[in-house]
Amino acid sequence: MHLVQILLPVYDNDGNELPQLAFRRVSSDLAHRFGGVTSFTRAPAEGVWNQPTTERPTHDDIVVVEVMVRELDRAWWATYRKELEHRFKQDEVIIRAQAMEQL
Repeated sequence: MHLVQILLPVYDNDGNELPQLAFRRVSSDLAHRFGGVTSFTRAPAEGVWNQPTTERPTHDDIVVVEVMVRELDRAWWATYRKELEHRFKQDEVIIRAQAMEQL
């Protein structure tokens, strides 16, 4: 079993707030494909990272969407990541997976 998490930005690269419909669509996509989804949308998390081209850290408000999957279909997730990058107007969307054990 794996826990797959998608980190989605609240704002596009131009600083425009992304519509709630975009996040609901992701939740709908994943619930339909995997039978369930958890979206952490009530209080955005803050991502902070260093970029080599800037002196100051970059900040981004994010929403985390996660699903549990039995098998990790890397090809499907790579294709879906590209689709999300296009939909959310991002250079990169982070999708990460970790092995998990249900207790």
